[in-house]
Amino acid sequence: MTPGNHSPDSIQYALETAQLLHEPDRRIDTFGATRFKFTLISELMDKVGQVRVRTGELEAHKPQIIRPDAYKEIELEGFNEKAAEYMDWLKEQRIEPVFFQYGFTFKRTNVQEELIHDSVDNVRDRVLEDLRKTGDPMMAVIEGVDDAWEVCLLKFSIDIISKSAEINAFDFKRRGLL
Repeated sequence: MTPGNHSPDSIQYALETAQLLHEPDRRIDTFGATRFKFTLISELMDKVGQVRVRTGELEAHKPQIIRPDAYKEIELEGFNEKAAEYMDWLKEQRIEPVFFQYGFTFKRTNVQEELIHDSVDNVRDRVLEDLRKTGDPMMAVIEGVDDAWEVCLLKFSIDIISKSAEINAFDFKRRGLL
């Protein structure tokens, strides 16, 4: 997923205006791939009363444990010397910082678009009502910018990673992997 030919301002606008209207009940599974479904609602900027509804899937790969000791040195680009001192202190204390690497696959082949001639409020209400009826625990409903909709989807991915990291760390610790 690439932001395409969007300017930094349009990317920033998409990140600031994207709203998660309904978040999935589930998080990224610690020991397997997780498939989220999404519905992304966006009002067309150049046409009044037209809303694009995109549906598709995002697959989150299982998180990978990255241990910095596997590398000669951690790069601390843009940090001052205090950060390097802190990393040295962690090594002396035998406290190994651990990071998780998350990967997503955007299944563009599964994305479907529908153009609806109605207000964004009515479309939003119908999508959320349909979700209440189905109760799909893997569904995310996002409202965003039409031309930078992939940026809105990327924002959702980053948000779900941050909400999953604590659970994933707990699961890894419980299994003795951390």
